[in-house]
Amino acid sequence: MAQETKASIERKWWKEAVVYQIYPRSFMDTDGDGVGDLKGIISKLDYIKSLGIDVVWLNPIYGSPNADNGYDISDYQSIMKEFGTMDDFDTLLKGMHERGLKLVMDLVVNHSSDEHKWFQESRKSRDNPYRDYYHWWPAEKGKPAFRPGNFETDGSGWRYNQATDSYYLHYFSYKQPDLNWENPKVRQEIYAMMNWWFKKGIDGFRMDVIPFIAKDTTFPIITQDDLDKIIREDGTYI
Repeated sequence: MAQETKASIERKWWKEAVVYQIYPRSFMDTDGDGVGDLKGIISKLDYIKSLGIDVVWLNPIYGSPNADNGYDISDYQSIMKEFGTMDDFDTLLKGMHERGLKLVMDLVVNHSSDEHKWFQESRKSRDNPYRDYYHWWPAEKGKPAFRPGNFETDGSGWRYNQATDSYYLHYFSYKQPDLNWENPKVRQEIYAMMNWWFKKGIDGFRMDVIPFIAKDTTFPIITQDDLDKIIREDGTYI
């Protein structure tokens, strides 16, 4: 083992690369509206290359009402208008690849925006075809078992929807309903969307809050004793 050479080790670019994160909103503004844009990044590609980095990690630029800095995605296959157009994106990607730089896009699929067409349909009725794209709890079963959330006054991750007399799950903002990954249709929609970006030529995704997608859909009651069993003295989880 000690004689193993570097050449014999299988290297992966996504393990070895130097990554430079770009938050487009504050990076470079080219149209004077006070918001950074894709053209601003394009104008600085030579500078970015000069830093000696290999990969750009680009924070979310998808269509979004921007309730959570773009992590509330309403259209996975469009560009937020403040940042530019899909043509701008194509120009950016081409310019990066010409300079030997890879592009990794930030992506969140634990939840969507409540303005995404899936949720707009899901909240209409209990028999809507998109109903099971999200986690719903009928009110006649009583209040759902507590799940922590940081955006409700009671600290709960559930919000009541009067139209269908049900609660929907949102671990983050109430404007970010959690997608139901137990639904095969949701998985196929997400996979198709990701493949669409790969076909455009991007090099990878940085998956935001990806551990949150797994859920026990029976939503059993979790007691403080249950939590105490898995939390260390320093407050971290076992």
